[in-house]
Amino acid sequence: MESHGSITLKLFLGFLILSLNVHTSVSRFVVEKNSLMVTSPEKIKGSHDSAIGNFGIPQYGGSMAGAVTYPKENRKGCREFGDFGISFKAKPGALPNFVLVDRGDCFFALKVWNAQKAGASAVLVADDIEEALITMDTPEEDISSAKYIENITIPSALIDKSFGETLKKALSGGEMVNVNLDWREAVPHPDDRVEYELWTNSNDECGVKCDMLMAFVKEFRGPAQILEKGGYTQFTPHYITWYCPMTFTLSRQCKSQCINHGRYCAPDPEQDFSSGYEGKDVVLENLRQLCVFKVAKESKKPWVWWDYVTDFQIRCPMKDKKYNKECAAAVIKSLGLDAKKIENLTWILRSEPLWHNICLWTVNLKFQITSTMNVHDQGKSSIFVTISIDTDWSPSFFQSKISSMDLTSL
Repeated sequence: MESHGSITLKLFLGFLILSLNVHTSVSRFVVEKNSLMVTSPEKIKGSHDSAIGNFGIPQYGGSMAGAVTYPKENRKGCREFGDFGISFKAKPGALPNFVLVDRGDCFFALKVWNAQKAGASAVLVADDIEEALITMDTPEEDISSAKYIENITIPSALIDKSFGETLKKALSGGEMVNVNLDWREAVPHPDDRVEYELWTNSNDECGVKCDMLMAFVKEFRGPAQILEKGGYTQFTPHYITWYCPMTFTLSRQCKSQCINHGRYCAPDPEQDFSSGYEGKDVVLENLRQLCVFKVAKESKKPWVWWDYVTDFQIRCPMKDKKYNKECAAAVIKSLGLDAKKIENLTWILRSEPLWHNICLWTVNLKFQITSTMNVHDQGKSSIFVTISIDTDWSPSFFQSKISSMDLTSL
């Protein structure tokens, strides 16, 4: 018979490898693109895809015109251009300079930083192999890069090798190459609103990761509500759950951490199966929070969800033994939500075999299943707290949007 630790490891391997560092996980799966239009010379005019860099500040919702320049030296941009006497500062009345550099030998972010210091308004990185576009990410393993990454303010984009060669050929022939970077379609906005998704969890006893998650929700609550009330955004919360391999569905561990015969699970908050809260307590509260969102949305006040999850964190913590439906009911009542309607949605909590058929399908509340052992994984790879814009994560949009807002009233 396998040990308690062995079963837990197998059951929740996915949980152990998750990280709050959303850049690492998401940017490898999602490529956020914008349009790059060559406006001159005539023979190479046309539109091309480019992949937005995961650093700097893209001008979401806008566009930017510039003249492409390809340096004669330091073409990979790995050294400071000032060492070569090169400046990219635009002359008065001229278009901003978009610097074209080659991929390789150093981090993407360092290339952009060096070009920015030399006066570039944007950077285009030409791929060195023919492949699908990828997201230029931040070098998280390089601690020394943290400071300059914070100070990158210009946009950057990766272009494919063949397009890069086309630009270089035109420039070497003495042509003036003008382009237009367009971010207007980078952020989907049905009905002039930006759709985004928040992936979260109600567990508050998983250590540093849970503390960071709770802090994020509290800090983002105000800006999120302003954006939602102003009609700028439309958000949807999602909750992460795991499944129990069929081999272990009758084990003590699965019974305490899962519902519906192992279909929906969460790790034991204290990692102690003999006392405290169980993983299934977390799954049930996650469902309750989804039901709160559904009722709030039907009441035309979806932003109330932020009040509920924040108040629940404060008033119903596990450490005070208040993480339960009674405390949740008190929070719901204090917010003026229709408690009876929420109860009608969550009655299924007392009827586990019907959970999937009635609650998840009928009221359309969706959990995300993720596990390294599940070969039939249903959907995207999930992480512990993620903001996903129309299923594509885009932190810079919120950074630029929130920085332009007056939050003094929060």
